[in-house]
Amino acid sequence: MAGLACSGSAVKGALRTRAEQHKLAALKKNEVLLVLDARTYQDKVQQSDDIAVVFGPPPGVAEIKHAGALIVTDARLLLFPVRSLTSQFKWVTCPAALRRYQADCQRLGGDFPKVTIPQPQDQDGKSQAIVPTGSPEDDLFLEEYRFSVRREDLSSLIAMLADLMATADAAGLLEQQLVVVSDNSFAHIVNHSTPVNAHISIDAQTKTVRDGGLWYEETLPPETLLYLGLSASDGRKEGAAMDAGKVLGSVLGLFTDKPWLQLGGNETVGMGWCAVKPVAKGG
Repeated sequence: MAGLACSGSAVKGALRTRAEQHKLAALKKNEVLLVLDARTYQDKVQQSDDIAVVFGPPPGVAEIKHAGALIVTDARLLLFPVRSLTSQFKWVTCPAALRRYQADCQRLGGDFPKVTIPQPQDQDGKSQAIVPTGSPEDDLFLEEYRFSVRREDLSSLIAMLADLMATADAAGLLEQQLVVVSDNSFAHIVNHSTPVNAHISIDAQTKTVRDGGLWYEETLPPETLLYLGLSASDGRKEGAAMDAGKVLGSVLGLFTDKPWLQLGGNETVGMGWCAVKPVAKGG
């Protein structure tokens, strides 16, 4: 089943980088750092209590005396944007992705909504898609695949998904663009509809492609919806008391002014930037 978009370790590394950048900016603003070198960065930023307690000791430390207090799940795929012949794109999901989201919510605890999950039925070689009652399509085309349409009241599902999205008028957009397909159809679409771009490296002297300078990169399309869970324990670093609530608060506070997080590679060419919307439901 295609569902894992980014491992928890990668997400935690991105969060740590964001926290270190935030810490560095605060130190420079307060003129604590006038000259920055590698040793100063490690002492003042990476090993500061508010970084080391939350994320653990920095990479390369000879002796690891404690683990970080922050617990990060994998970033999982919930809505996948797919080109459609009848509209700009559709947000596609499936019962397995929705069940997994509900199970993750149950594990994290708190007041998460429970909704009835639609169940598309693929029969006799025909794939079925469930859409909101106001959708005008009789036949739905996703990429080159044709689906028969069944309309259902998806208002509770739309409300649940809209609560996770940073998009303006998310509920209204989902009323027009939400599609639920079977687990097998979703897996096939996700595995075969992600953008794959060819890249080359040019030799500066000959202006031709370097040997071995052709490669391909697969990315998630814009408007993909991912979710992840954050939880915490009390800090484990000796002499630096920080309870679980303060640990979570320090991470969520990173996105108060700039609600963005960069995941994966190619940051300098604009790849991997995600809008972040904290949904505080902790119990």
